[in-house]
Amino acid sequence: MIRSTASSSSARGIATIVGVGPKLGRSIARNFAHHGYTVAILARDLGRLSRVAEEIAREEKAQVFAIRVDCADSKSVRDAFEGVHSLGFIEVLVYNANYQPLSPNPTSFQNIHLDTFQNSVAVSAVGAFHCAQQVLTGMVERGKGTILFTGCSASLNGIPGYSQLCCGKFALRALAQCLAREFQPHGVHIAHVIIDGVVAPPSYCRRKSGSVGDEISISSGEDEGTVDPDAVAQTYWHLHIQDRTAWTQEIDLRSNTATFF
Repeated sequence: MIRSTASSSSARGIATIVGVGPKLGRSIARNFAHHGYTVAILARDLGRLSRVAEEIAREEKAQVFAIRVDCADSKSVRDAFEGVHSLGFIEVLVYNANYQPLSPNPTSFQNIHLDTFQNSVAVSAVGAFHCAQQVLTGMVERGKGTILFTGCSASLNGIPGYSQLCCGKFALRALAQCLAREFQPHGVHIAHVIIDGVVAPPSYCRRKSGSVGDEISISSGEDEGTVDPDAVAQTYWHLHIQDRTAWTQEIDLRSNTATFF
């Protein structure tokens, strides 16, 4: 575990972001840090992760902890969350992990290797199962907590050439629905966020709009359907702070230029 410290500390619980790369995961982590949370960021590449942690800690004057995890390995998940639990109560879990960057070219079903299929499903769904089990007991005991799962258009529709992605994302959506029905009565808000578009680097979106790891999506072009990860991260924050009388269980996000799935 690598710790990046700043002058401020948080009396809140820990916001834990699993699957932090240069796009959405980083934006979500920065957003929670900006709102005063101590943040734990988890991914496979600890070197890159530690650089992201240092960047967010410096920019937001927050405490950020980088912890390596392999979401396909249950022991790695348990070990990683031992480190997170040592920091305090996990109030927020965002599961944003993916097996690997997706090729824009579909793969014929006969050419998909079994290990690729199994690993993709393991990271998308089984890893989410393990991470949720690590945090739900504490959330139920305290009667509060938020778990947010990142999905995509493949969560709803089978796409030719992307069997490994769709099967994992279908399973993740089912898990989110099951957990919401079981644990929302105990005060734990569980939501599934469907991102229907290409998540671009924040700098790219700023160049396009002039405005102020990550989920993978399928698109025919760079511009059509491109979404700003900083804008998407705002939705994750708003889901977390929703009033208990009006919780969202599933939401889909897309650019105004996108074609609906």
